[in-house]
Amino acid sequence: MHITHASFVTLPVADQDRALRFYRDVLGFEVTADLSMPSGRWLQVAPRGARTVFTLSGPGMGDFEPGSARGIMLVTTDVDADCARLTEAGAEVRGPDDHPWGRMASFRDPDGNGLMLLTEAHQ
Repeated sequence: MHITHASFVTLPVADQDRALRFYRDVLGFEVTADLSMPSGRWLQVAPRGARTVFTLSGPGMGDFEPGSARGIMLVTTDVDADCARLTEAGAEVRGPDDHPWGRMASFRDPDGNGLMLLTEAHQ
C-alpha cells in the first residue's frame, strides 16, 4: 500500500451557506473549492495548511444524511480558547476534559455533525 493521506472528509449539511458561515467564520477554515457542478455545489473548506479538506456536501451531492458525520478530531494548540469561541458563537460544547492523550472537547456543527477538539499532551 502507498497511501499518503486522506483527500477529503464529507460533512453532510442541509444548508451549505449556513455551514460555510460556521466553518469559515467560527472555526476559521479557508474555502479551498466552491464550484457549480451539474449535481450541485462542490464546496470544500480546510484549516490553513491542511492536506485533508472537508466537503460540505449539500442536497443532491450524494446519498448523505445531514448531521450524520461523527468522530472527526481537530487538533488545536488551545482547546480552552477554542471552546470559549464556539460557546460565544452559540455552539453547545462538552468539555474540555483532561485525558492521558491530551485535553479534549466535543461539539456539533449547525447540522449536528459531531466534531472534537484536542490539544495533545506532550510526552
